[in-house]
Amino acid sequence: MYDRTGGPAGGAVLSLMTGATGLMLPLVARDLIDDLSDDRAITGALLLMSALVVANAVLGALGSYVLRRTAESVVLGARRSLSSYLLRLRIAAVDRSEPGDLMARITSDTTLLREVTTDSLVGLGTGGLTLVATVVLMGFVDPVLLGVTLGVIALAGTVLGVIVPHINRASRQAQDAVGVMGASLERVLGALRTVKASGAEPREERTLHDAALESWRQSVRAAKWSAAAGNTAGLAMQIAFITVLAVGGARVATDAIDIGTLVAFLLFVFYLMAPIQQVVGALTQYQTGSAALARIQEALRLPAEPAAGPAGLPETGTAPAALAFEDVRFRYAEDLPYVHHGVTFTVPAQGMTAFVGPSGAGKTTVFSLIERFYDPGSGVITFDGRDLADWELPRLRASIGYVEQDAPVLSGSLRDNLLLGNPEADEGALTRVLKTTRLDGLVSRLPDGLDTLVGHRGTKLSGGERQRVAIARALLRRPGCCSWTRPPRSSTR
Repeated sequence: MYDRTGGPAGGAVLSLMTGATGLMLPLVARDLIDDLSDDRAITGALLLMSALVVANAVLGALGSYVLRRTAESVVLGARRSLSSYLLRLRIAAVDRSEPGDLMARITSDTTLLREVTTDSLVGLGTGGLTLVATVVLMGFVDPVLLGVTLGVIALAGTVLGVIVPHINRASRQAQDAVGVMGASLERVLGALRTVKASGAEPREERTLHDAALESWRQSVRAAKWSAAAGNTAGLAMQIAFITVLAVGGARVATDAIDIGTLVAFLLFVFYLMAPIQQVVGALTQYQTGSAALARIQEALRLPAEPAAGPAGLPETGTAPAALAFEDVRFRYAEDLPYVHHGVTFTVPAQGMTAFVGPSGAGKTTVFSLIERFYDPGSGVITFDGRDLADWELPRLRASIGYVEQDAPVLSGSLRDNLLLGNPEADEGALTRVLKTTRLDGLVSRLPDGLDTLVGHRGTKLSGGERQRVAIARALLRRPGCCSWTRPPRSSTR
């Protein structure tokens, strides 16, 4: 899942060691004051304090690095897992989702996982243990002053219990707003020519600005509650210090404790600020991270195709396969009308079969069902004599050459696009397919031939050229059946 070098356990141990060296300082300081009071040498105490300070700094830096490395490894693992899962999403799930929002989940949401990993879970564990250890030592020094300190901390804890849930809600709404903005931006950039031709830039700009403003509002709300939580903890410790100073001074005046004990306890109060701030910070960061984690888990609950390894392509010379629909009924959603009402037909293995009908008759849906992008509500579809449901998806799709109506071309070189479905194709096969689809002339005119970059979504190619690239890509897979939603005239001559 992620690089385990160092790991969270190692970082937690180093953090605890950092806390232990810090806890020893007040005790050594008390001994140093006692030595001064009794006119004893303080060289040993000073050397020990110096060593503890250096060790505290070194262990703290090393622990911070290990925890940060672990957090980045967790983010890497989450991005790998989520990207693999999103590639296996069922088309129906993608139809119901916004691609821009899914991209936000894999980019900004996964980034926030480091908050859960380091500042939150490990911080809560190490800070909590350090807090408990400090309280135990404070009780050992003076139980009365400890009671005063715990009373102030309990009051602050009650206030924090009211604040923390607000951080979670605001953080979740801020991340949702980021997803909305990503979806809006993807929508505009995907049809930028249409937006410009329609003069719709001002309206789309307002939509993007509104989404950005909503994200800002929610982020500011989360920051407000986080600041309130942090300052509540800081204020509590200031009140605890003043109270301990007053009560402790009175106890020194009555000889209940000596001045060294009071100094040691005050140092513990100062030291207590760090683990308390760490615990409070961990709680607030956890609210932010858990909101992002909830969005990631939502994406991982979307319906996906079963994981399967790549299937080998059909051998050269493989016999064509027949296709048949028998009483197939299908609709895209429960609340939508049926596209197919008991469709039955047979496509022979040899020759060419055309589906002709008005727009919206369900011609493209036929090809989507053949590729099993969707499953029929009832009826049977067979390919090469076998029910489509019995085929492994990679093997089924390797046997069918599918060309979409929009004939999408990916960013990269022309060669990359042609070899997308069969990266092992040799130059001979590539040359034959280029000639068959009449792309050889285009390649000869391009400045870098097959290595020419085609631009985002193939913007450097014409519509007909993009469709021929899609056909060539399908033919290179040596399919037993080719399905073209709208073949260009040049390919049917």
